[in-house]
Parts: sequence; C-alpha cells; structure tokens
Amino acid sequence: MTRPQGTIAPILTPFEDDGRIARDLWISHAKWVLGQGAHFLSPFGTTGEALSVSLRERIQALEWLVEAGIAPVQLMPGTGVTALPETVELSAHAVGLGCAAVMVLPSFFYTGAGDNGQARYYSELIEKVAKPSMRVILYHIPQNSGVPVSPALTARLSKAFPDTVVAYKDSAGDWNNTAAVIAAAPGISVFPSSEAQLTKGLASGAAGCISATVNLNAAAIRRLYDATREGEDIAEADAAIKAFRKVIQDAGLIPAMKAVLAVKSGDRRWLNLRAPHENATLESGQALIAALGSAADHIGHS
Repeated sequence: MTRPQGTIAPILTPFEDDGRIARDLWISHAKWVLGQGAHFLSPFGTTGEALSVSLRERIQALEWLVEAGIAPVQLMPGTGVTALPETVELSAHAVGLGCAAVMVLPSFFYTGAGDNGQARYYSELIEKVAKPSMRVILYHIPQNSGVPVSPALTARLSKAFPDTVVAYKDSAGDWNNTAAVIAAAPGISVFPSSEAQLTKGLASGAAGCISATVNLNAAAIRRLYDATREGEDIAEADAAIKAFRKVIQDAGLIPAMKAVLAVKSGDRRWLNLRAPHENATLESGQALIAALGSAADHIGHS
C-alpha cells in the first residue's frame, strides 16, 4: 500500500477506573471495528484522546494490538506531538512494527512558525526516522492544534517526499480547504472531515474517510463507500449515515460514543475519559441509543 484509501477508524481509548488503558476493552473494540468493515484503525488520533496519553502508554498499547493478532498493515497510529524527538520516537516505533502509516500533527505550540517551520519539522522527522517503508499522513485540525497544514505546505512536502508523504486528513470541516488540497497535491490521498463528506469527496477525487463515528457505524459507512465506488444509488444510505453522525456529533463525539458503548456493552469502564474531559454518563448513552433507534442495533454485536 503506497496511497491509503477506504474507511478508517480513529479508535477510542478505553480507560480503567484508575486511569490506565483498559487493555481488554482496547483490543476487543479494535477487533470489533475491523470486523464491522473498517479498512484501517488509527489509534491515538483526536478521538483516542491522544494528547492525554503518554508516549510510553502509546507504544505499549500499539504493541498490545499487534500481540493480539491485528495486522500492523491495518494500523495507522497518530504519532504527532509538539517535540520533534518524541514524534520521531513514536513514528520510528510504529514504522518498526510494520504499521501502514503514521498520522502526524504539525508541531502545534509555536503557532507563528508558518509553512517554512512546519516543512522543516516534517522534513526532519522523515530524515531522522530514515526508513524507506515510512508513510506519513499529514493531519490538519487547526480548530484544535491552532496550526494549519496548508495546501501549499502539502504540495511542498508531497514534491519533496513523494514516496513518504502519501495522505492528508482534513478535520477542519471546510470543504474549500479539502478541494484545495486535492488540487494542490494530486499525488496524495485526501480524506475529508468525516463520512458526512464521503460521497462528495469520492466524487471529487478524495480517498475515503478517517472519521470518529467509524467507531460505532463502520459497517454502514463501509457499505456506503463500496456502493459509491460501484456507482450504485446511495441517496438513502448517505442520508442515514449523516443522520447517525449528527446525533453523535451534537452530543460531543468522544463522551457520546463512550456512553453508547457503556450502555450497549454493559461495561461501565467505557464511561471513563481522561482529564481535562469529564466522564460520560449512562443516562446520556441511553438517550443517544433512543435517538438512534434501530441504527444502533448492531453496536456491541459481532
């Protein structure tokens, strides 16, 4: 795989009541999402509370997935943090495991660095990892990071590292930016904000979606992806996944999905989030399941 495409889940990170990552839930959820049809998993994205999880924990938890039999070629972990040496460490570890790609935020504290500074950051990352097998997904989420990955920077990095910088995840929700990246860097795979833009994206040359709600609705999103590529009538399915997404998004993606899983699984550990988030509640999960109706029937079932 040189250019990723398909439906990708930035998987949730479950925690024990004492704050440790809940290994059994982590593995079982990852396997369930893949079993529902997701092409890839992206551990430790925004949905996985990545910036609330330490480097040691990320390394260990990624190894847990591989030890549990999940193929590294189905994993695209988030590895971007502010300090370049730590991003190098996380990325080199993932590449060493054989992961399909790493999804990398720009360095996000010195917001005035601009494209030149970010180009240096990404270039030095690639040069320091120094592995031909490394594949990088640029991660644009300026509403959280405060730092954009611009179309011009994307084109620059694609040209400099055509076999390494292979994809762009656009979490800004601005279709104009997505379209500008597709135009500026035609050699890379572009993933729009969520499945709400999946069909529009595929029609415009995008590669699929990396979306939080693949955690709960992978099967329907995968069916929509396949049907769209086959040229089938997708109007009803498209409307259904957008409605599902809206219910969850309006309630706050991470606590909403964890609340639903807590209710559907009967395991209250799913209610745990790390500070600065507040924990989810069973009551919110029950309300969300009622709002989703039959669209939630599959959750928690293989």
